Amino acid sequence: RFDEMERHLRFFNAQVEKSDIPVRPLTGDVSSARVRNAQEVDDLEEKISEHERRITQMNSSHETLQKRYLELTEARHVLKETAVFFEEAVSRQDNIRQSFDEPSVPLLDQDVEQGAAPTTNQENVGFQQNLGFVTGVISRAKMQTFERILWRALRGNLYLNYAEIDEPITDPETDETLEKNVFIIFAHGKEILNKIRKISESLGATLYPVDDSSDKRRESLLEVTARIEDLNSVLQNTNNTRRAELVKVADDLTAWSTIIKKEKAIYHTMNLFNYDVNRKCLIAEGWCPKNDINQVHQALRNATDASGSTVPSILNELRTTKEPPTFHRVNKFTVGFQEIVDAYGVARYREVNPGLFTIITFPFLFAVMFGDFGHGILVTLAALYFVIFEKKLANSGKGE
Repeated sequence: RFDEMERHLRFFNAQVEKSDIPVRPLTGDVSSARVRNAQEVDDLEEKISEHERRITQMNSSHETLQKRYLELTEARHVLKETAVFFEEAVSRQDNIRQSFDEPSVPLLDQDVEQGAAPTTNQENVGFQQNLGFVTGVISRAKMQTFERILWRALRGNLYLNYAEIDEPITDPETDETLEKNVFIIFAHGKEILNKIRKISESLGATLYPVDDSSDKRRESLLEVTARIEDLNSVLQNTNNTRRAELVKVADDLTAWSTIIKKEKAIYHTMNLFNYDVNRKCLIAEGWCPKNDINQVHQALRNATDASGSTVPSILNELRTTKEPPTFHRVNKFTVGFQEIVDAYGVARYREVNPGLFTIITFPFLFAVMFGDFGHGILVTLAALYFVIFEKKLANSGKGE
């Protein structure tokens, strides 16, 4: 259950980071991250799941709208460029006819490639030449390969022209900027046109139907442009709504994470208890320093009062022949020396603790190892920094 909630939080973190929204840290008042009762945990789980459902739904809608926007943008460029292609094709009717009759004629006329101005305004080239055509968009990196495959597969029985799309196009799935070209291919016969479509789709091209009538193309262009404007407005509203939702999540994300970690720690500790079937209670066994027994009693009383339970927790001292674990009481000064000793080995119960002696011996050994004056100054300055900013550094490790 808590693993699923943590999965939701990881999803929130990824979305917030992707949208560049700052996560609010815990402040001095940590009441928002206190341990919750069962009902509050259920409410929190439902709240987190609801946020996850809404964000996922908005992400899906945004991706769908982005894909539609990409299609409309490509269709707009196709309609714009095909108008130029038709004019150029009309101005080069003789060259197009030769490209079907003479295999020695190059695939693209040199003047057309260089964007020569059209010499006539005639339309309906497809009807005049009894040609069909295929229009679409393909990745710029695949354009040369696409051209060669078509030329060899159809033995030159086609006329191809293309133009680069200057506007950057973003892939909604990968957020990568794509470079694409618009192309138009004239050819005879349905079989050849179908073959061109299959080759185009096999190379990842997207085909768009275009009418050979200039009036209908103009109407389609106006319609596509209007739909793009409407879609831009919808995308903007979706982004604003999604960002507002993520801002709400970012404000509580740290508190939720702390609550879940505390709850998991509680259940992890409770899993160490034994369940008494007859008395229907949990039994925990552990070691405690004798001087801290009163603190344990007080902690149990405080927990009973805070939970509102009428049944108090019972603490009994057991006698055992087992060897107790080693416990060294340390403070903020001696803890560093004790950790150095524990790094090499922990003393057995009632064994002499060498940590006391290292308080004296370690500085001398350190001075022998690093006896130069300059290094000593650097170490002293570093130690002075830690002493001055002790509280700030200690709190930074707690996420406060």
